[in-house]
Amino acid sequence: MTENTRPKVAVLMGSDSDLKTMVETQKTLATLGIPHVTRITSAHRTPERTAEIARGLEADGVEVVVVGAGLAAHLAGVIASFTTLPVIGVPMEGGPLSGVDALYATVQMPAGIPVATLAIGKHGARNAGVLAAEILGIKYPEIKERLEDYRSRMRSSVEEKDRQLAAGSEAAAEGD
Repeated sequence: MTENTRPKVAVLMGSDSDLKTMVETQKTLATLGIPHVTRITSAHRTPERTAEIARGLEADGVEVVVVGAGLAAHLAGVIASFTTLPVIGVPMEGGPLSGVDALYATVQMPAGIPVATLAIGKHGARNAGVLAAEILGIKYPEIKERLEDYRSRMRSSVEEKDRQLAAGSEAAAEGD
């Protein structure tokens, strides 16, 4: 594996049911040309394996970790306890509390073991990919450039939609 294809981001999740949300992180990273690896591991069901994965991330070349988990959502905190890499938490939607329990479990970390916590669900997962790119962009100018292009395309899209809306409003007003 060459340095350019070695994963820079690890996308971890507690269950395969989280994949329907965490695919948004994967898509964002792919759009930005950032190599990543995706794994399923559980803080509760496979704690030894989770610790082993977390301890090996840096040796594998990973520089940022994105972790999605639901319900008790301890996975991001457990990963953060085993590495000094930046950990980004994405609380999953669902469960009896609609993801609020996952949000609280992810965001309420003890001092000294931070987890950057994003929004519940798909928007948080998408933003996790962007935040990972921002972190990597500090070190890798090519990632920063792709991120700037990504934002430029978003701006252009909003401006184009506004132009279309204005043109439609003008046409509708002329028909009155």
